[in-house]
Amino acid sequence: MAIEHDYFGLLSSGPDGSIFWSENVDLGDQSVTVDLTAPDQEDVSSDALDIAASLISGLEQVDDSARRSMLAEVDDRTSEVTEYILRLQEAYGDGLTELLVDVSGDDAVDVIRSLRLMSMTILADEHGGADPFAVLEYGLDTGDDDDVLLVNLGSDGAVLSVISAD
Repeated sequence: MAIEHDYFGLLSSGPDGSIFWSENVDLGDQSVTVDLTAPDQEDVSSDALDIAASLISGLEQVDDSARRSMLAEVDDRTSEVTEYILRLQEAYGDGLTELLVDVSGDDAVDVIRSLRLMSMTILADEHGGADPFAVLEYGLDTGDDDDVLLVNLGSDGAVLSVISAD
């Protein structure tokens, strides 16, 4: 079986009923890998695909919202964003400024501005549920793809949480 959608085209299911779509999307001067997945195509509604398409089309606004949420957590010394920034400061010391795209003197703000949006995974079967509908993966362009921040979005595009995946 397959699902047809104006944005995604024909989404064929695998032998197990799962669907998968992947594309590289330009965001400024970077390329972001966008994946859409669902373990069972029966759990994917046309509304979910419409929302997924709007998130991809509005990736710049989604990215901006995610970064604002990260900034909002900087004042909380126990937040995962703060812990992530402290780990970077400890790992790179004075060399951290060489990795930043803009140096204002506020390391937290500069790190968040310098994070690269590496991927967005859309979990199309989670539309309207309590679990994340989309996950944005951010990291510094250091070659260490293991130390990243994940921003979880609901199907309404709202940020549900920001977690570290170190």
